[in-house]
Amino acid sequence: MDFIKKNYEKIILSVVLLGVVGALVALPFVIQHDKDDMEAAGNSAISPKVAPLPALDLAPQTAVLSRLQNPYDLDLSTTNKLFNPVTWKKNAAGDLIKITTGHEIDAEAAEVTKITPLNLILTLDGVETNLETRYVIGIERQFVTSRSQRHQTRVASVGEKKELFTITKVNGDPLAPDELLLKLADSGEVVPVFKAKPFQRADAYTADLKFDPEKLVKLNQHEGAVLKFGEETYNIVAIHQNEVILSDQSNQKKTILHYPR
Repeated sequence: MDFIKKNYEKIILSVVLLGVVGALVALPFVIQHDKDDMEAAGNSAISPKVAPLPALDLAPQTAVLSRLQNPYDLDLSTTNKLFNPVTWKKNAAGDLIKITTGHEIDAEAAEVTKITPLNLILTLDGVETNLETRYVIGIERQFVTSRSQRHQTRVASVGEKKELFTITKVNGDPLAPDELLLKLADSGEVVPVFKAKPFQRADAYTADLKFDPEKLVKLNQHEGAVLKFGEETYNIVAIHQNEVILSDQSNQKKTILHYPR
């Protein structure tokens, strides 16, 4: 006890020094521990754990892109009636007809319903043997308007020229021939004529037409006939086997009407 009483100050100083030394020894560990805690706290603040975002819904944007790639075709010329009003015209019967193409009441609206050939027909009608052998040839020209000139008869011997033909050869018995060969004056063609089978050739045609906008029907129309469709007048300038050609009197514009056989 005397030792303690005599040296207690030294003892206290030694304890304090030992505490200071212990504190100095522990200080690096404390500093490192604090540093690790600070780094951990800093990392968690900079890169916090978050839940993944849901997948983006790009359907509206995709639809917009699709519309941009396939833009809507706005028709302001054929169907729009605000900027392009349709014309209506009244026909002879009083019916209103909508004009959309411009050809509803002109010649292009006409239709050919029938085309009939008008033939030149040559037949062997008989044999005459008065002074020489001559042959009776019947002639029918269906395209001739005069009835008296439509049916005629010509009597000719071999080699004798007529206005339509010349008999060039007789096959078989001259008094009862099987066949006559005739050379046609207009074409130079040599054609056969049998007693039981006449020769025929289409030299013209007639046409039946209808015009639905005015409920018109025109039958047996010849070349040169005058027709009125709508507001215009037309001449038939030609009729062929499969078509009729019209000419507008006002401007000579040609319109071809095909016949669907």
